[in-house]
Amino acid sequence: MELKKALIIIDIQNDYFEGGANSLIGSLEASINAKALLKDFREKSLPVIHIQHFSTRAGSTFFIPNTKGVEIHENVIPVTGEKVIAKNYPNSFRETDLLNYLKANNITDLVICGMMTQVCVDATTRAAKDFGFNCVLIGDACATKDLEIQGEKVMASEVQKSFLAALNYFYSTVKNTQEYLTEELTLD
Repeated sequence: MELKKALIIIDIQNDYFEGGANSLIGSLEASINAKALLKDFREKSLPVIHIQHFSTRAGSTFFIPNTKGVEIHENVIPVTGEKVIAKNYPNSFRETDLLNYLKANNITDLVICGMMTQVCVDATTRAAKDFGFNCVLIGDACATKDLEIQGEKVMASEVQKSFLAALNYFYSTVKNTQEYLTEELTLD
């Protein structure tokens, strides 16, 4: 069977940027890298799926429906023909048509990027692998933030490295944008 690839861009939405309700560290840089991936997929006429989170949970403080913050960031705005999937949970497959869409289009391989690394990117990548997809995660096209556990601060860079390292073994192959795009050039 021929391998067929798609790009999944997870939750690159305005609330994760400076001035947003839940700004992340490195979100602009990650979105620029995601934009480069998006350009590559568009030039090759490969499928692109945009995931957009709408928070419907009581007490939510970001991704509130009908706000500027929930909108997809200008660096990765969908164009006509690109699939946009609305979700309400970290896992992009949960209660969405993502799995059916991928199967209907005979997609076997996923290139994944987005935000936040430790929540939606992690949950979606693990689920994708469990559903049988081959996954490449583009680490520098993802972003996160500082976290805290039991009174101890965990810097965003450590969160990022830890989650990418964990996903790099079984669930995906982690690459950076330049590495991925350079390898794609040699395959063409």
